[in-house]
Amino acid sequence: MTSILTRAAGIWLLMLLAAILNAALREQLFTPWLGKVAALPLSGVTLSVLVFGIALVFIPRLGRLRTALYFTIGLIWVALTLVFELLLGHFLQGQTWQETAQVLNILQGDLFALVLLVSLLSPWLAASLRGLR
Repeated sequence: MTSILTRAAGIWLLMLLAAILNAALREQLFTPWLGKVAALPLSGVTLSVLVFGIALVFIPRLGRLRTALYFTIGLIWVALTLVFELLLGHFLQGQTWQETAQVLNILQGDLFALVLLVSLLSPWLAASLRGLR
């Protein structure tokens, strides 16, 4: 079990790298090209696709698991993502907790909540599509 969770954390690290590259893409390409209003939701969709793609490729390496374990992995990915995002915003970017929590504000065009939902469901869905359930 510990080995599975360790490998799942390793997969999340790939997702973190994808998120960092996605943020750079948003700032260097999407925002100058489309403006911030359009770039932010596009970035959320792009990251959601990347997260699911990584899960689709790497979930088979965990082997055939019980359904509950796929959802446990998804919960762990969501928790790690939230902790990283909140700590990054607050401690590294110097934002207040309220400012940091704005990543969850869908009304401002931020689709981070979609990324979290995709993170939660991707292990189970990827396992289903790859015939592991």
